[in-house]
Amino acid sequence: MKPIDEQHIAEPGPVVLDITGGDEDTVRAVMAALEGRRATSGVGPVRRDPGEPGVRARVYADVLRPGREAS
Repeated sequence: MKPIDEQHIAEPGPVVLDITGGDEDTVRAVMAALEGRRATSGVGPVRRDPGEPGVRARVYADVLRPGREAS
């Protein structure tokens, strides 16, 4: 697995989040939790990369707009 780089978001706006987890249920739970807090592209497809452990998904989010739970 690649190292995790912590990033500080200098200005609010759109971001792209690549999520990696051990299984599909975990990755889908993370996407659903993000959707509740921020405006996101929603729970999207989960993929497996041959020869790599775990599963991955990509989420687009807007840190300016609240999600469903915050509305």
